[in-house]
Amino acid sequence: MTEKTSLQTTVCVVGGGPAGLVLGYLLARMGVEVTVLEKHADFLRDFRGDTVHGSTLELLRDCGIKQRFDALPQQHLQEMCINFGGESLKLGDFQGVKPFDYICLIAQWDFLNFMASEAKALPSFRLIMQCEATDIISESEQVKGVLATTPEGALEIRADLVVACDGRSSTIRKVLKLPVTNLGAPMDVLWFRLPRKETDPSGLEGRLGAGHMMVMINRGDYWQIAYLVPKGSDAQLRTQPITDFQQQVVALVPYLQERSALIRSWDEVKTLVVTVDRLQRWHVPGALLIGDAAHAMSPIGGVGINMAIQDAVAAANVIGRALQARHILDETTLTEVQNKREAGVKRMQSLQVIAQNRVISAVLRAKGKEPSVPLVLRWLARFRWFRNIPARIIGYGFGREHVDTTLFKAK
Repeated sequence: MTEKTSLQTTVCVVGGGPAGLVLGYLLARMGVEVTVLEKHADFLRDFRGDTVHGSTLELLRDCGIKQRFDALPQQHLQEMCINFGGESLKLGDFQGVKPFDYICLIAQWDFLNFMASEAKALPSFRLIMQCEATDIISESEQVKGVLATTPEGALEIRADLVVACDGRSSTIRKVLKLPVTNLGAPMDVLWFRLPRKETDPSGLEGRLGAGHMMVMINRGDYWQIAYLVPKGSDAQLRTQPITDFQQQVVALVPYLQERSALIRSWDEVKTLVVTVDRLQRWHVPGALLIGDAAHAMSPIGGVGINMAIQDAVAAANVIGRALQARHILDETTLTEVQNKREAGVKRMQSLQVIAQNRVISAVLRAKGKEPSVPLVLRWLARFRWFRNIPARIIGYGFGREHVDTTLFKAK
């Protein structure tokens, strides 16, 4: 690249996360010229969402690439348990849920590398790494592309449509200054990992204690652990000795006693500032926002990635169909994407907010009092049909999308 370089594309996707790469792949399968911009040099970032749910597995199957995906290192999760002050109760059960009766646990960088590899084999796909979008190109009150920086210098990407998939801290969202509805969250999350032994429980387990809550995800030879803390308390917590935090972990999970010492410093504990919000309008002339850029999800249920991928499927179907019919990608087209996805997003966020306010807030406030299993919940958990309900919601969401493979071009 020279000091200032320009390129032209039909669709410019900002952000090489799950939604961005899936959208880029699907559009390329439909014969659309698409360029994906990723600001990092690689996908190796820890404590990202590492769950691939049933709705995404359906997408991979329908695209004919699931068999290759299945060859990647992964674990399959079929049940979810909640431990109330030492008593464990199975509250999520994927057995009998169709078409896929499990959640796939896979390192996000493996999933992203896989999708990038599949997309790069398509002639109309282009991925530019170390390319950070910094501003939009606007002409006559319409977005005409983006300005970006690269190690070689400035880059101008002109496009018929810009799709922002750059997450909850979206640059495109900030530049466009779109109005946001903030739903709030009572907690933030501290992420860390500890070794896992064969004698440990399997699957996923939430741990509720006296004023503390933790979620443990089985990643084979280690636990990926989310420790919930009251919103905004992270800075004060980090002024305490790390041994205090180790003791809090052990109080929730006694069998981690010896392993807790492996949390040697606060540097090994990463903070996720939880945000739950959504844009009132997901688009402006020439630009569309999807995934966390349009609606940041709570980490409850780990549904954020798969909701974003569902947005990508809806966007690809609408955009691909419009372009093949030689229609302009105008406001009518972009509104259709939001209309397809907004109701499902709102329903999922509503459930997450209920869980935050009625369960998580109550647990974090209950200092010195161990939680107990509600009698009604203990009785209902005996039935698989009841345990299937949260599994189906988490695995497939509301109003799930199916990729329109009739739009695919022959390879």
